[in-house]
Amino acid sequence: MADKPTKGLADVVAASTALSDIDGKAGRLFYRGYDIHDLAGRTTFEETAHLLQRGKLPTRAELAAYVDELHDGRALGVLVSHNLPEIASKQKPMEALRSLVSLAGADDPDKDSIAPDANLRKAARLTAQQPLLVAQYHAFRTGKDVPPEPDPSLSIAGNFLLQVTGRVPSQREAELFDTCLVLHADHTMNASTFAARVCAATLSDMHSAIVAAIGTLKGPLHGGANEQVMKTLESISPGNVAQAVREKLDAHEKIMGFGHRVYKTEDPRATHLRRMSAELAESTGDDTYYRMSKEMEEVVFESKGLYPNVDFYAASVYHYLGIPTDLFTPVFSISRMSGWTAHVIEQHADNRLIRPDSEYIGERDQKWKPIDER
Repeated sequence: MADKPTKGLADVVAASTALSDIDGKAGRLFYRGYDIHDLAGRTTFEETAHLLQRGKLPTRAELAAYVDELHDGRALGVLVSHNLPEIASKQKPMEALRSLVSLAGADDPDKDSIAPDANLRKAARLTAQQPLLVAQYHAFRTGKDVPPEPDPSLSIAGNFLLQVTGRVPSQREAELFDTCLVLHADHTMNASTFAARVCAATLSDMHSAIVAAIGTLKGPLHGGANEQVMKTLESISPGNVAQAVREKLDAHEKIMGFGHRVYKTEDPRATHLRRMSAELAESTGDDTYYRMSKEMEEVVFESKGLYPNVDFYAASVYHYLGIPTDLFTPVFSISRMSGWTAHVIEQHADNRLIRPDSEYIGERDQKWKPIDER
């Protein structure tokens, strides 16, 4: 008899990939062989997207060409622009992004092709459009017609902060948010990436695969933890952190932002985000949420032995940068678009339909009876 299936496919290898790798015991993350500690703060998000989607860190000339392609590709199509106001009035952020990316697929000039060159073009357009979709959604739902125009001198990170907050970010704010995007760009076979690859493996198009990923990220067991971390911080009195956390733990409530299915030590992304939270707390002159986060981290580790994951300090970082709390998960999608699209490219390049088996646990040897005899 076959071994019992692993619940949640834990530790089951579902695909081969050259995009990212994790050493859970050592707490290390790699993008195409580069340690995240080597990339974070040194490599821009645009360079990282190029690395993931096109296989290498770009030269200056390659980066300039890629940035030009991003600028040209961020214009939203007619269907998206026409429907954005109504979608913003009726749908929550992740629902809206699911709808808008689907509409963007209909407008895309390469929508009918999954050829390698078409996929590269679509990957760049999706990466360029995602921050604009989030910013325009936020503008319409808050009563503004449009966000500020993108500044061609700013990066994707800088322009997103400009369009969401309405003010030009400082150079350091843009650099820190850029590092956030790098840290979230890819993370092996997480739920949304797996969903994208399953869809792509049917030879469906890239936009369909990304819609599958966004729908999966919408689920609270995958996305939304950083938003819940911020809500928890806001619900606790700054002088009552330890007691509040212990009461939650005693009541068997989960403290979001701690523990990870893969990492057995500290999430390497959390290491950078903790430092960024501390820096922003000092520069803004309000260290309340950083101090609370540090105390919460200490209590959870003392009580449960759990380390913070990427979501925990991301919450205070995004808050200090002026990003609305309910946009935290959409911000994740801005970054992860680079990884999702790279996985779709990789899947299409060496494809086989993903069709796992299942173990039947229902009744057997049932006999049919006419309806009047049941």
